[in-house]
Amino acid sequence: MPGERVDLTDGAGVIAECVAVAARPGELDLSVLSRRTEPEPAPRIVVVQAIIKGDRGELAVELMTEVGADEIVPWAAERCVARWRPDREEKALGRWRSAAIAAAKQSRRGRFPVVSGQQSLPGVLARVSAAALAVILDPVAPGSLGVLPVPAAGEVVLIVGPEGGISPAEAAELESAGAAPARLGPQVLRGSTAGAVASALVLSGSGRWT
Repeated sequence: MPGERVDLTDGAGVIAECVAVAARPGELDLSVLSRRTEPEPAPRIVVVQAIIKGDRGELAVELMTEVGADEIVPWAAERCVARWRPDREEKALGRWRSAAIAAAKQSRRGRFPVVSGQQSLPGVLARVSAAALAVILDPVAPGSLGVLPVPAAGEVVLIVGPEGGISPAEAAELESAGAAPARLGPQVLRGSTAGAVASALVLSGSGRWT
């Protein structure tokens, strides 16, 4: 309707604050009030999300996007029940990306999260090695994510395992690459919610939630 506020974004940080001046079927005329560019986030929150069954993967992406994660990396972990077969991978990845875009619009994000291609363990290890902080979310870890010091810059990589958990062999390799195990709290969270909760804790601790 004319007079209503409308914000436009390119999904890469540029936001135009507008007001509607005319509306026609399938068309909307806007007057631009101001433009601004959101700075690059620091630290950058990357969630390595093990592939989970059903539509819980899309739910996880929606929640992480609404909270503020900057990148989501689908991980074909050893104990994943669901598998993205080569002939179905692009379709499954498209669903995750569509969920991220829809959630970014709903939550009025100026920067849309990246949903990268599916990774196996070597790809995840490379992200861990390059991170400023890497954390394996483990419900039985002695330390808590909430007390870990959050770096001011670089990438914080949060690793969410599948329904059956991260295998001992994977955990050993991730820790050797520099990841530290940490728990979220006294309850065991589902794979569809753990990444969002972990992202919220890190965003709060980093000062990005102010």
